[in-house]
Amino acid sequence: MELNIATPAGANGTINVSDEAFGKEFNGDLVHQAVVAYMAGARQGTRAQKTRSDVSGGGKKPWRQKGTGRARSGTIRSPIWRSGGVTFAARPQDHSQKLNRKMYRAAMRSILSELARQDRLIVVESFDIEEPKTKALVGRLGEFGLSDVLIVTEEVNENLYLSARNLHKVEVRDALGVDPVTLIRCEKVMVTVPALKKIEEMLG
Repeated sequence: MELNIATPAGANGTINVSDEAFGKEFNGDLVHQAVVAYMAGARQGTRAQKTRSDVSGGGKKPWRQKGTGRARSGTIRSPIWRSGGVTFAARPQDHSQKLNRKMYRAAMRSILSELARQDRLIVVESFDIEEPKTKALVGRLGEFGLSDVLIVTEEVNENLYLSARNLHKVEVRDALGVDPVTLIRCEKVMVTVPALKKIEEMLG
């Protein structure tokens, strides 16, 4: 299939892309599963207690083994001592969900295909700014009539990344850092030709 290459003045040529990566039917169930798995993997468990090995101190035996009349003890951090560790301590919960690589790639192909069908995928030859200035980035995006957008470049672009940090609805990713959640969240996805070829190679 062919995608138009956009410029501030309008379409300027086309680029051939694989139907395998950009011509798939939308699979809502698979995309939902991929999004849930991705977001679950980003969750961080908050509950945590210390076992006897985590509590500080307790390296020295409190008293000798025999002859004192007291119960034998090897450490003051034993669970039966005050300020000791917890016997069955709670640990941060692992919320991650398993998603096969084949399923993840199929979900990404489904999302990109739907973006192309909805004209939400904007292909440009290149996209860069000379210095890390938010105002400069807003001006460049304004040339394309964009405000809520994900910008995908082949490699990490420091100027773009720094300029977009203060823009609530602008995300910048390199081709390897694209994820299903960000693709869906943004209204438009602007991708450079080198990044598009790299994504096509990964998903093809």
